[in-house]
Amino acid sequence: MPKPVQFDVDNNAKRDRWKETARQSHVNLVSSLSPSSEASSQGKNGADEKVQGSKDIVVISEDGITKIVFNRPTKKNAITLQMYQEIMLALKNASTDNSAITVFTGTGDYYCSGNDLTNLTNATGEIQKVAIKTAMALREFVSCFIDFPKPLVAVVNGPAIGVAVTLLGLFDAVYASDKATFHTPFTQLGQSPEACSSYTFPKIMGSAKATEMLVFSKKLTAREAWAQGLVTEVFPESTFENEVWTRLKAYAKLPPNAMKISKELMRKNEKQNLHAANAEECAVIPERMTSEEYSNALMNFMSRKAKL
Repeated sequence: MPKPVQFDVDNNAKRDRWKETARQSHVNLVSSLSPSSEASSQGKNGADEKVQGSKDIVVISEDGITKIVFNRPTKKNAITLQMYQEIMLALKNASTDNSAITVFTGTGDYYCSGNDLTNLTNATGEIQKVAIKTAMALREFVSCFIDFPKPLVAVVNGPAIGVAVTLLGLFDAVYASDKATFHTPFTQLGQSPEACSSYTFPKIMGSAKATEMLVFSKKLTAREAWAQGLVTEVFPESTFENEVWTRLKAYAKLPPNAMKISKELMRKNEKQNLHAANAEECAVIPERMTSEEYSNALMNFMSRKAKL
């Protein structure tokens, strides 16, 4: 068994090894975001089928709804490398299946806690190449959400962190339990905004409120997120599941082509801006990933986590 990563801020050799490990972990992410030939050949999923080989991303189609579920409750639904590939495949399949709307939600107490940073203890490679490939892969991943043709809904059953929050700006509706929170701690991790949030958040809530979230890492309650326009409606936890799914099943009975056309008309002029924002955000990634600040922030985060 390999020994766990040890952190010693006074030991330069260990510090350098950790920095390289943190940077190199993105090699795995890049590979996982590129759909394999096997995944690409699977084609459409039939009604009521899960994504083949998936246990952490569950996909079910029923009642006119394709449900994509973050399914790692013991890990607060943190996104692993494989889950990124499964999400891209699920969106590809959902875009052409017989469902009318597509819904993301989480199993357990959390909606999604963002990227699983324990992935940062794996892999080796050259940082410059990794940074560039990471930017390209993230751009492709976010583009799947920008270009998704059907109504896309988030049912936020609990806390949401990082990319799980920034992606919400690309959804058509966001319903939240009153126990949900919304946190984007990018600055704390030496990172920068992603998933078009540098464009969508100021547009949704104004630049001052967006700055609090994206620059100062302020965590919002569900009610605060609703007041700032990030959330469509907030429901009491006790009635959340019943009320939201009853409503969504009713929406799924609406004429599907009319919904797609309406979304296309509403988003048509925005798509160019969204793709531009995605490109600009991803262009910053190589500089961030090769910076001392980024490496130190990740190392400090993992060191604190290891002591818990």
